[in-house]
Amino acid sequence: MPDPSDEEQLERSKMSFSDHLEELRRALFKSLAALLVGSLLGFLVGWSVVDYIQTPIRHSLETYFRRQAQHLQRERLEEMRDAGEPVPEDLEAAAAELADQNLMPRTVYVPRSDLQRALQQDEPGDDANVEPSPTPFTVEELIRLRVYEPLDEDSRLSLVGLNALEPFMVYMKASLVVGALIASPLIFYFIWQFVAAGLYRTERKQVYVYLPISLGLFLAGAALAFFVVFDYVLDFLFWFNEQMGITPTPRISEWMSFVLLLPLGFGISFQLPLVMLFLERIGVFSIENYVSKWRLAVVVICTLSMFLTPADPGSMILMAVPLVFLYFGGILLCRYMPGHALEKRGASPEKTSGS
Repeated sequence: MPDPSDEEQLERSKMSFSDHLEELRRALFKSLAALLVGSLLGFLVGWSVVDYIQTPIRHSLETYFRRQAQHLQRERLEEMRDAGEPVPEDLEAAAAELADQNLMPRTVYVPRSDLQRALQQDEPGDDANVEPSPTPFTVEELIRLRVYEPLDEDSRLSLVGLNALEPFMVYMKASLVVGALIASPLIFYFIWQFVAAGLYRTERKQVYVYLPISLGLFLAGAALAFFVVFDYVLDFLFWFNEQMGITPTPRISEWMSFVLLLPLGFGISFQLPLVMLFLERIGVFSIENYVSKWRLAVVVICTLSMFLTPADPGSMILMAVPLVFLYFGGILLCRYMPGHALEKRGASPEKTSGS
């Protein structure tokens, strides 16, 4: 029950409907001003943010092309062995050595005359003075060569944009998201000022307790998605591309949407303990229900994780396992947080005190 002093304070803070609208207008105006300032700061770091969020997909692309280089090198060694040329006994290890050196094989065709002039250079590897042959040549005169280039210089590691406007829109979106994150403490504070005026003191205390928990759970879920889950998701998707014989060419705008969507889904799903606490407090479920139905809850969590994540089993497990632990954490939260719901939902306070 609210304290009498809370009732008096709430009575003194009552305002007319027009006064409430004026307070809401002020809170929204200050929130928009904070968002504008945060967005201006976001524009300053937007370039770095766009570059940073590409880190997981670049890492997975490097793994994909390194695996492809190993596969191509093994095929070449098998061709040499079949042709009777000397090759290492362990073809797999020899192919892996090339991949470990981050060298990507590539096949090119050059005129025989250009190759001969390149081999006659005084300094091996100095091709600055080698010019294309001025005389015409036929296809039969081309020589098939295998050349190698460092993997970090491979243009396929860069995300692509399908039109001139797309990179600019990605930069704008990233800057606005960063601006919203920078301004979010002030925005929440201004909105809280408006909402707290209509709450009892005990209700405000509950918000002070549960809001940091909710924020911490959300950030933990988002961090798990960005720093751990992305690697498993991308490795699976690129492996599937490899099985289909398709070379991936990721698009920057689609990757940006994926970066925002998956951490958001993990952050929201990590609110499970607070949702359980809320349902227990309003009498929908009891602690006994949560304990007795834990097997069913695990099945539901695994099923939802299968639909909320991409098709790979790794990301599903990485969502399901923390949620199972959070489910049991929610039971502890319901049991030990103050303000238990009545065990007998139909009992009135008078009957409970008189028993």
